[in-house]
Amino acid sequence: MPQDPGHITDTLSGYGNQVVARTCLQGAASVATDLPDPPGVMNASLSATPNRRGLIWISSAVAAVVLGAIGWYVVGHTGAGSVSLTGSAPASASSADDSGTGILLGLADTAIKDRHLVAPAGSNAYEFYLSVLQLDAQNKTAQQNMHDLFGSASEEVERSINNNDLDEAQRELGLLREFDSTNYTLSLLGGKLDAARQVMIKQDEARAAAIQAANVQGGAAH
Repeated sequence: MPQDPGHITDTLSGYGNQVVARTCLQGAASVATDLPDPPGVMNASLSATPNRRGLIWISSAVAAVVLGAIGWYVVGHTGAGSVSLTGSAPASASSADDSGTGILLGLADTAIKDRHLVAPAGSNAYEFYLSVLQLDAQNKTAQQNMHDLFGSASEEVERSINNNDLDEAQRELGLLREFDSTNYTLSLLGGKLDAARQVMIKQDEARAAAIQAANVQGGAAH
């Protein structure tokens, strides 16, 4: 007798793709050979009926194999995607380096807007740009911006010298020298800073001498 279609469907769902295909083809062969000959029908009709049923079962088998192959493809390529994501970890480390440079450049932009070119210490454009160059010595953004801001930054150094904030002026001058150690303007500022120190030293000496003279006079009065 021909096999029950429901039984064959259960068999297909219970095994792998190869078993599914083999079982379906066996079912098709069974249908084609075991069907009884209906009475009163021509031989051509008798052979056509089991052939049509056999083709139906074969089509079902092919569909099952195709579906199984699709499932295998999806599962296999999902696993491949996981490996690819794992392999992208080194790229994320590189991105982290790029992100560090980007953060420093952003901080430098903010410092420029606030007119913090060389001061305060630790939070100024030149220090941020120098840190960028430590990560990327060829960073064109940092190099170009330091070049463009050099004149304004030099004026800030001179302003610190004029205000007799000589230690601060020395720190600021050091930042500019890290960028361009042979710049003539920096040489002039360095000379002015040294002269200002000498003036300050003489002023301190004069002040100390005045205090000492006052003490001597006070002691003589007693």
